[in-house]
Amino acid sequence: MDLQELERLLRAYKTGELGENEAARRISNLHFEDLGHTRVDHSRAARQGFPEVVFGAGKTRAQVVEIVERLAAHAPNVLVTRTDEETFGEVRNVCTEAEWHASARLIRIRRDTQERGVGAVLVVTAGTSDIPVAEEAALTAEAMGNRVERVWDAGVAGIHRIMAERERLQRARVIVVVAGMEGALPSVVGGLVGVPVVAVPTSVGYGASFGGVAALLGMLNSCASNVTVVNIDNGFGAGFVASLINRKWGNAAMMNAE
Repeated sequence: MDLQELERLLRAYKTGELGENEAARRISNLHFEDLGHTRVDHSRAARQGFPEVVFGAGKTRAQVVEIVERLAAHAPNVLVTRTDEETFGEVRNVCTEAEWHASARLIRIRRDTQERGVGAVLVVTAGTSDIPVAEEAALTAEAMGNRVERVWDAGVAGIHRIMAERERLQRARVIVVVAGMEGALPSVVGGLVGVPVVAVPTSVGYGASFGGVAALLGMLNSCASNVTVVNIDNGFGAGFVASLINRKWGNAAMMNAE
């Protein structure tokens, strides 16, 4: 529950639209709502700028459905990551606005489409096999109120492909670069731009890539000072932090312009 919702609740109680018991019940959920298996954090948006996100792996379908139903009752946008199409089918029964994004294995409810970032978040992949992780980042950033652009398959094996996108790279406010194998692309992109680059190593690669560890270490050792790194295959984390950077930077830019 954000500040505006709390103010609406208090007004409704003051005018008599809400009884004392119902108002007390809703306020008691300000911090979290205990479902037995999960404590749903309804105040996450007020603290961090976006509602709690559901990590689908390891949860039963019934648990995911119940969590989504409670989140959707309080927040306009909801994300479920690392899930499957069968779970989506059950979520649709309680929330018809839900969308299924197969490549990212992600369920999204997006009722608020207001842009809160000033510029674009650009999501770039080294290869086509990196797209599922990149889509997780892109869909997250969109749900958090950003304009997102995508550049797929622009890895260093054909360096001219990323050089051809130099103008788009330099227009972006934040860039998410997703790469497996040796993880070289974020360093290349970082050297071309003066904005934050969020690097995402993926588990794509042959034996010596060690499930993404080679890419992770390569990115952590980047010589481009504007590159920061999230965990292997963590598209959600990259999209989230890129969104916060875009929003904060955008607000600061507007204040400086004034």
